Amino acid sequence: MPFKLESETIGMLLTDVSRLLRGAFDRKVNAMDLGITPGEARTLIQVALTEGIKQAEIATRMGIEPMTLSAYLDRLEAMGLVARVPDPADRRAKNVVISDKADPLLTELMAGLREMMNAYTAGLDEAAREHLCSNLRILRDNLRRLDPCLAGKETGEKSGDAR
Repeated sequence: MPFKLESETIGMLLTDVSRLLRGAFDRKVNAMDLGITPGEARTLIQVALTEGIKQAEIATRMGIEPMTLSAYLDRLEAMGLVARVPDPADRRAKNVVISDKADPLLTELMAGLREMMNAYTAGLDEAAREHLCSNLRILRDNLRRLDPCLAGKETGEKSGDAR
């Protein structure tokens, strides 16, 4: 008898939801016609959340290669939405900061994403949404604490979810 896998486990559900949300995010950003790609939108959001950290740290947080991030940042910088500034503690490194010009675009982007997430979380009241976020934070923190590859990385995140 062939081995039967469970499809409704936490890991399988999170993987499925993550994949579906990423596709929905991409389609939403494209439909909003903001003049940036979904990858650039993710980068802009991450820079806004982690204002002033090194490019390499942003790439790690996003789970992308530094060269991919660099290409996104090149385009965002050319549009005047972000700036690379020298890291005061490391002359070789660059920190990334958001520009004032990005504010209206970020406001529109986040409003669109909140609208999208409200549609996808229909049926969950505010208490259920907060409970879900709380449980996901616990899972994230446990992963960071227990995974040796993540030891010491990605701590102290600011809250900025688009619910």
